[in-house]
Amino acid sequence: MRRTKRFETKGDVNPLWKVYRTVSFGRTLKNTLIIEFGRIFPFMGVKRWLYQHGLGMSIGANTSIAYKVTVDLFYPEKITIGQNSVIGFHTTILTHEYLIKEYRVGEVVIGDAVMIGANVTILPGVRIGDGAVIGAGTVVSKDVPTKCFARGNPMIINEIEEVAL
Repeated sequence: MRRTKRFETKGDVNPLWKVYRTVSFGRTLKNTLIIEFGRIFPFMGVKRWLYQHGLGMSIGANTSIAYKVTVDLFYPEKITIGQNSVIGFHTTILTHEYLIKEYRVGEVVIGDAVMIGANVTILPGVRIGDGAVIGAGTVVSKDVPTKCFARGNPMIINEIEEVAL
């Protein structure tokens, strides 16, 4: 089960239609500009600084966020990424989801030394443990334990075996 907080809405209109009642337009515009710039900016250290200070994300030292990664537009401050992790090309990290009668918000916590492949979607309210590997194209819909390999949709999780040299 993902850790999300549910907010039910009333009326016949979906909650995304009324989004600026929950997240201000100014904040959304600022986040949009920072995220779009960060998606194409090539220098990891500056991108990390921009996301930390401009969006309120927590990102550990030596973490690399690849080209075209998209972080959550409305609640990026709910994303924590540990040290020395790699977030692969075109990955999406979400901390919100808008449905027909409700919306949900949840933190995403990515541990230290995590490898996330290309085109991964991380849903709100999940935790990825230290040393985990997420295969390309995976939809991370539940927690991934420490030192595990997750892949596919639906996601399959296996422990990573230690290799003796």
